[in-house]
Amino acid sequence: MQASADSTKMDCLWSNWKCQAINLLYWRDIKQTGIVFGSLLLLLFSLTQFSVVSVVAYLALAGLSATISFRIYKSVLQAVQKTDEGHPFKAYLDMEMNLSQDQIQKYTDCLQLYVNSTVKELRRLFLVQDLVDSLKFAVLMWLLTYVGALFNGLTLLIMAVVSMFTLPVVYDKYQAQIDQYLGLVRTHINTVVAKIQAKIPGAKRKAE
Repeated sequence: MQASADSTKMDCLWSNWKCQAINLLYWRDIKQTGIVFGSLLLLLFSLTQFSVVSVVAYLALAGLSATISFRIYKSVLQAVQKTDEGHPFKAYLDMEMNLSQDQIQKYTDCLQLYVNSTVKELRRLFLVQDLVDSLKFAVLMWLLTYVGALFNGLTLLIMAVVSMFTLPVVYDKYQAQIDQYLGLVRTHINTVVAKIQAKIPGAKRKAE
């Protein structure tokens, strides 16, 4: 009952963010998705050439150059036209940007739920509550050692970002064919797992 309540609470907290993420990943707004996708790739490729400190410094300098130039341009324009429009960024300077106590509490609760869920799952896997699940996790970690030998973390992150913005669209377009092949793979994996469970003492799941 407690796990179900936590899951419901977590779904409510993140429903808006999930909706926005789905709209981005499925290219519902091409312009918005293109800006986010391009910015992420530019940032990640920059990190392959420069250190994190350098990238942050260059981004800050670029932003400051743009805002300072615009501020000077508007000041000169106001002086020439003899107008008094005020600070060009006044609307943004007056904008309320403080997080409310409720917002902070909401994000803290959500983070706590995810951390607790992750710790419980890792405890279950490492302490072999279910032998088959622990074996699957061990195989996954073994495969990741080969992945880590071929790619560094930043390359994997770039591949993950590209996949996030392409695979959902591809799946949406070819869902029937992909589901068919995934069903065949899932059936084959379940068959192999069933054979392993039958041969390893104590690996058989308890009947629900």
